[in-house]
Amino acid sequence: QVQLVESGGGSVQAGGSLRLSCATSGDSYNSACMGWFRQAPGKEREGVAHIDSDGSTSYANSVKGRFTISKDNVKNILYLQMNSMNPEDTAMYYCAADRPSTWSAVAGRYRCTRGYRYWGQGTQVTVSS
Repeated sequence: QVQLVESGGGSVQAGGSLRLSCATSGDSYNSACMGWFRQAPGKEREGVAHIDSDGSTSYANSVKGRFTISKDNVKNILYLQMNSMNPEDTAMYYCAADRPSTWSAVAGRYRCTRGYRYWGQGTQVTVSS
């Protein structure tokens, strides 16, 4: 129903930048909620950044001020701009997608839950000192 393909990973020096891309296909409503995750060897998967169906964003404290999540709704591409990178950012990065599924009386709409049904294959990011 939804397919996700990440690209843009690679190796950079500390202080450098990378931009990850996630191309989406399928029902756009089912990818209205999107996010980036990462997992380093021996560590738990970590939520990095999320973008809600209304365009609102949130970030892990470890990347605030350095990473920016955005989406091109015409081309259906999710981006993660990563600046001022450090070796702790080394991980496999995954994009994920789902539809809004929990009702918010405050917002007057369904919102994203950050529980995702669709996942990409991942792209490796390595940051050296």
